[in-house]
Amino acid sequence: MIKIKICGITNLDDAMTAAEYGADALGFNFYRKSPRYIEPEKAAEIIYQLPPLVLPVGIFVNEHEKRVREIQALTGIQVLQFHGDESPEFCERFKSRAIKAFQVKDKESFHSLAHYKVGAFLLDSYKDGLKGGTGITFNWHLAVVAKSFGRIILAGGLNPENVVEAVKLVQPYAVDVAGGVEKEKGIKDHAKLKKFIVEVRRAARP
Repeated sequence: MIKIKICGITNLDDAMTAAEYGADALGFNFYRKSPRYIEPEKAAEIIYQLPPLVLPVGIFVNEHEKRVREIQALTGIQVLQFHGDESPEFCERFKSRAIKAFQVKDKESFHSLAHYKVGAFLLDSYKDGLKGGTGITFNWHLAVVAKSFGRIILAGGLNPENVVEAVKLVQPYAVDVAGGVEKEKGIKDHAKLKKFIVEVRRAARP
């Protein structure tokens, strides 16, 4: 079963709706420059109310380890997703509960994957000046190549219209969506959210 992560959660209504529709994980963005940034205290309030089998994930970009652990303790996030220039040694301190994100240009983008011992790799589209949340797709055939390094979470421009094709081609461990199910940055469109989850489940059937 392919896992579904809904990223950029900023309010309780979107979080509970995503959980009700069947999302496996919810992403909370603690990168202040992101339009989907959420204060840790607000994230903690939302996470406290989540159903027990919905996994909260924290997104960080070049944050100090001490601050990461402070936010982890405050909010109760269980998985840490690193979107910056974090080294293999930094990520390894969080063991298998870490996800390392890579922005994909070409096959050269995968040269460093072998050095990381993390639970999964998130593949996002490359766009100069952005650390994720690009809203554009990349060559999914490259994601197939990256599967040789470990579990792959496919991100970058996914939406209800293209996710079936992406899943059938890549067969990733998980898919990750933010902008593709929004009506504005940080606010989810619940109809798109439901359709996205339904389409992923449909695509994953044998």
